[in-house]
Amino acid sequence: MKMDKDTLKREEPWRQRKTVVFMSDFGYQDGAVSAMHGVADQVDSSLKLEDLTHDIPQFNIWEASYRLIQTVEYWAPGTVFVSVVDPGVGSERESVAVLLSSGHIIVTPDNGTLSHVAKGIGILERRRISEVTNRLKDSQRSYTFYGRDVYAYTGARLAAGVITFDEVGPLLDNEPVMLEMNDPLSEDGCITGSIDILDTRYGSLWTNIPDTLFFSSGFSYGDKIRVDIEYRDRTVYGCTLPFCRNFTEVEKGESLIYINSLLDVGIAVNQGSFTDLYGVKTGMGWKIRFSRI
Repeated sequence: MKMDKDTLKREEPWRQRKTVVFMSDFGYQDGAVSAMHGVADQVDSSLKLEDLTHDIPQFNIWEASYRLIQTVEYWAPGTVFVSVVDPGVGSERESVAVLLSSGHIIVTPDNGTLSHVAKGIGILERRRISEVTNRLKDSQRSYTFYGRDVYAYTGARLAAGVITFDEVGPLLDNEPVMLEMNDPLSEDGCITGSIDILDTRYGSLWTNIPDTLFFSSGFSYGDKIRVDIEYRDRTVYGCTLPFCRNFTEVEKGESLIYINSLLDVGIAVNQGSFTDLYGVKTGMGWKIRFSRI
């Protein structure tokens, strides 16, 4: 559900939710994630602190952007997300908090991480984090852990109601940094889209093609469909695959087309990994085409 800015600013639902969800590329091998939790806990020990994932591949802004759109709207409005995939940490990139039309807040470096939520949900307001007031005490000499010193601290203060959204910092009127994203296209019996992400544990490909477009273009369960995959205009895969409701409609080790949990078109191998078998990756430059045969 989308809400107008006046309603959200008046009700400030994050004051009631008191929930912070963290995401990063830090992994769990050291104390970085725990340090962010600790900062938030010191702001308000009654906050609910959760993790989206800390296994984003290092520096992979595209995947960070996708994991936010995959997850945000399944949390209640007012939830504050702290997203830290920040290869430019300490540089001139902006540190921001954004208010989405869904009522969620994301605290993050403005480096492209907001691309999918900006396009798919909508940003009502974006503010630069003022490090004069919204920075962990005595952390000014540190330039390489904004996740702890600025983002976790600011996100927790918002979630706890210590500060209002207006008190984050000055309002920004320019557009956020956006990654290159292409809309799916249906034309002459073919659909072209992007390979946005992996279902990581199982190696399945998730496209940006919604099931509604797929069905309205004439494809039906049981069809045999030509699939071609390109990376920067070079064909890396081409085969005819069945369109199935579930994985068991093909033999173990065979590939299929299916509709994933976000109701987008995917490609999988029954009890196997499509990306491992065929070396197909995801993100910018990866395109897929479905054609009738």
